[in-house]
Amino acid sequence: MVGQILLQTEDKMKKTMEHLRLELMMLKTGRATPTILDIVKVRYYDSDLPVNQVASISIPEPRLIVITPWEKGVLPEIEKAILKADIGITPQNDGKVIRLPIPALTEERRKDIIKTAKKITEDHKVEMRNERRDSQELIKKSFNDKKMTEDEKYKLQEELQKMTESYIKKLDEMLLIKEKEIMTV
Repeated sequence: MVGQILLQTEDKMKKTMEHLRLELMMLKTGRATPTILDIVKVRYYDSDLPVNQVASISIPEPRLIVITPWEKGVLPEIEKAILKADIGITPQNDGKVIRLPIPALTEERRKDIIKTAKKITEDHKVEMRNERRDSQELIKKSFNDKKMTEDEKYKLQEELQKMTESYIKKLDEMLLIKEKEIMTV
């Protein structure tokens, strides 16, 4: 029970960190990256599939994504899915491939994206602190129910604090990397 509290908390923190990674990935940086298409689901034979399962995705230029479907008939479905996903890029369909030109970011837009990234990161830090608080409550309850000694309680709380600080530091590092990526012209 005692060690399980830390394991469950760490698992939740890892999930929070992964969620932040995905959210930061979705922020546009002015550069072409296939991850922009991660939320796009194409209707194909009564299934919703990711674009990369019905077409090849290439980046021939730093600000251009080219989607080449494996079957010509799926091209209009890919185009519809991109428009429906509202990723902020208008697809250009020439009948063979879909081109997604990535617009250049202005300095002001870059700063807005960084503000958004900071807010998203802060929300995830709050979530981690809430996970720590919930675990501290479990530790106190276990102590009050005489399932652990006072020494164990303090040791567990100390480990929980170190874990929280470590994960929050990782979130900050992820934000710094994203900021650098956004500001790179």
